[in-house]
Amino acid sequence: MTINSRQKGAAGEREWAQFLRELGIDHARRGQQFSGGVDSPDVVGLAGTHCEVKRVEKLNVTNAMLQAIRDANEQALPYVAHRKNREEWLVTIRAQDIIGFIELLSGVFNKG
Repeated sequence: MTINSRQKGAAGEREWAQFLRELGIDHARRGQQFSGGVDSPDVVGLAGTHCEVKRVEKLNVTNAMLQAIRDANEQALPYVAHRKNREEWLVTIRAQDIIGFIELLSGVFNKG
């Protein structure tokens, strides 16, 4: 059975949202299904970030990151969550955003 790219993309978004929920980000969910805009993050739940999810065998990481940066519109930290079939999830961020992500994640996971 062949899955079209839109279905595969939606499946990847659901997988990434589930991965985030398993990490303890309980309210992670697909983004576009609720807000509908083309520049909406693919997955919401990690406040202060803009997520692009790519579930492809051959990814142009630079183009994916440029899309995340453009869509984040300087309002959030952009990142790309991506994986190939039968591979683990990887996350790409800009080097300049490392400290921002550390601070953001420290706030999420060190609440108490």
